[in-house]
Amino acid sequence: MVGRTLGFLILRRVLGVLGLGPAPDQKDVEIAGLRHQLAVLKRQVTRPRFAPTDRLILATLSQVLPRNRWPVFLVTPATLLRWHRQLIVRHWTYPHSGNRRTLPEETVDLVLRLAGENPRWGYQRIVGEARKIGVRVSASSVRSILRRNGLGPAPTRSAKGPSWVEFLKAQAAGTLAIDFFTVDTLALTRVYVLFLIEVKTRRVHLLGITQHPTGLWVSQAARNLLMDLGDQADRFRFLVRDRDTKFTASFDAVFADARIEVLRIPPQAPRANAYAERWVRTVRSECLDWILTWNENHLRKVLGSYVGHYNGGRPHRGLNLDIPTPPPANDQDGDTNHGRAIERTDILGGLIHEYHRAA
Repeated sequence: MVGRTLGFLILRRVLGVLGLGPAPDQKDVEIAGLRHQLAVLKRQVTRPRFAPTDRLILATLSQVLPRNRWPVFLVTPATLLRWHRQLIVRHWTYPHSGNRRTLPEETVDLVLRLAGENPRWGYQRIVGEARKIGVRVSASSVRSILRRNGLGPAPTRSAKGPSWVEFLKAQAAGTLAIDFFTVDTLALTRVYVLFLIEVKTRRVHLLGITQHPTGLWVSQAARNLLMDLGDQADRFRFLVRDRDTKFTASFDAVFADARIEVLRIPPQAPRANAYAERWVRTVRSECLDWILTWNENHLRKVLGSYVGHYNGGRPHRGLNLDIPTPPPANDQDGDTNHGRAIERTDILGGLIHEYHRAA
């Protein structure tokens, strides 16, 4: 088509030069350019998208253009006819009368809340729970509300089970988390730090510092921890760790003997061990990023001081601004301490400050 159009323009130009006919005007050239661009678009766009206004314009033009000229459109004649049929259907489809009873917004919000917070509840259970608090709703209405908001029945909503974060929150009282992080000294020696954190209290245990962590070394550090905990080890049921090869089968066996189940996080998912990862970020931002460590012994002293502050003097947002290991009751602030001077204790040469009432 493009070749015929171009040939036609050239022929008109030649005849015009010879005086045998009019030369092509600007409109003819513009139409030829538009036809060529249309052919290019047809080659590149397999299925163009038309807005409702575009469909209306093309359908209107098709009424004044002979059917044998319809190939100039980007769509086929069958598509134009289909648009026309759809327009007729929409024209004769009457809207609802408006008499349909709608549920109050508070009822819809309550149904979504109950379904979201209790993914194992079915429609009838949600109906019964809502009835207990004076809200009347049918099972079919519950189903409609959940479907409109992309929520299926109970098995579908609860198929995935709780996330790692939800699991850790639910089991926080009996969960431990363990991990490594590294520190590079001034001599560019890489030192590995093994630590453990109690999820509920946020108390941190510094298990060991070494340049050469091995499976035997890690297993021995686990034995030392359990000996230090003594009878308190019975409070814990789970230990969350990553898939580092330094955590060997003998390491897992140490905790299995203490009836603590070892849970390995999914591959390449450090957020599943969120509490341990968050402590690494805290110790770096509050301590290690501000101190140059000379060697392994120096790092051990620095971390020992910081862990003591972290456990016994640092308020935690996750604990409602409480301290993992609070001081005895008679040393805490209260009416008996009112009026005493406030003293400051410097940690790590003044890098960190702690405040308390004078004795």
